[in-house]
Order: sequence, then C-alpha cells, then structure tokens
Amino acid sequence: MDWFSTLSLALGTAWTSGINLYATVSVLGLLQKFGATKLPGGLEVLDNWWIIGVAGFLYSIEFFADKIPYVDSVWDVVHTFIRVPAGAIVAYAATNQMDASVGVIATLFGGGLAFSSHGTKAALRAGANLSPEPVSNWVLSIAEDIIAFVGAIMAVFAPVLIAIVLAIFLIFFVWFFPKVVRAVRRMTNAVRALFAGESFREVARKAS
Repeated sequence: MDWFSTLSLALGTAWTSGINLYATVSVLGLLQKFGATKLPGGLEVLDNWWIIGVAGFLYSIEFFADKIPYVDSVWDVVHTFIRVPAGAIVAYAATNQMDASVGVIATLFGGGLAFSSHGTKAALRAGANLSPEPVSNWVLSIAEDIIAFVGAIMAVFAPVLIAIVLAIFLIFFVWFFPKVVRAVRRMTNAVRALFAGESFREVARKAS
C-alpha cells in the first residue's frame, strides 16, 4: 500500500474500532486470511484463526448486549477502556513500518478518532435509553454494526472514500461535541459507581 492508503486504513479502522472493535478486527482478519488484501505493518497478525475466533465470539456477545436498553450503556462504560486504546493500537500497528513521526501522529489521531466515535455512540445510546421502548436501541445497534463492517471494508479497499467519511464525521462531531461531553461525564459517574460496587440498576442509571 502507498502512504495515503496506509494512513486511510489506519485512521478508518481506528474510527470503526470506537464503534465496534470486534467487528473491525474480524473483518480485517478475514480479509487477510482469505487473500483479499495484504494488511500493512503489524496488522498482518490479525489473520490468525485464534484472533479471528476470539474477535468473532466477543462480537456475538456484543451483538446481543448492545441491543438491550441500559445493558448497552453499561457495555459502553466498560468498553471506554477497550475501544479507545485499541483504536490507537490499530493505527500504530498499521503505520509502524512508516517513519516513526508518522506512526506517532497516526497513533494520536487514531486514539482521538476512536474516542470521538465511541463517545458519539455512547451519547446516542444514552439518549435512546430515555425512551421506554427497545426499538430505537435495536435500530441504532444494527446501524452501528453496518457502519463498522462497511467502514472497515472501505478503509481497506476505498481509501479516498473513507477519508471523505472521516472528514464528514469530524464536522458532525464538532457540532455534536457538547452532547458527547455530557455522555462522557455520565459514563465517568457510572464507572465510579461500578468500582464502588453499586447495583447494576444504579450503574445503568448513571450511564444514561
């Protein structure tokens, strides 16, 4: 891959990792495993069947957990500490054979993109959980899954398109940022409640 394709893949998959890390890892691993692409840098290790299997298993758990009101918010609380650093790691792994300064910048941007997509997802879910019906959760979850799968594929095969998607998302994120800040505050309160041993109901309330 040339430098633009590699950077687009690094940042695009960091962004989708913030939405659904396990879907992203599964897609990348399967694409390389079946010879559809050759992933750059350290991402080539993702074609290991153990990695693909674990990612697929965790995705299947998330598929159901993400569609249950309040459970999805608790899941997001826990995954604040997983998706964001994982997004930075994915970006670093993709660019670790490029110039060191490029790798550092890509890692920082990757972590930022993962945080922004994860924060946006959490904010939307917190809003959906204010309504008593579960349909909005299902619709959001399915839409997020589709975005994660399609986004990861675009990051591999359509670098210009995923770069445009990221630019549009960042413009939207600037407008949406205050809601994300409020969601992160709620999630911080929920994390404190979680470590304080409070009940599932109380943790879910603070996350929403």
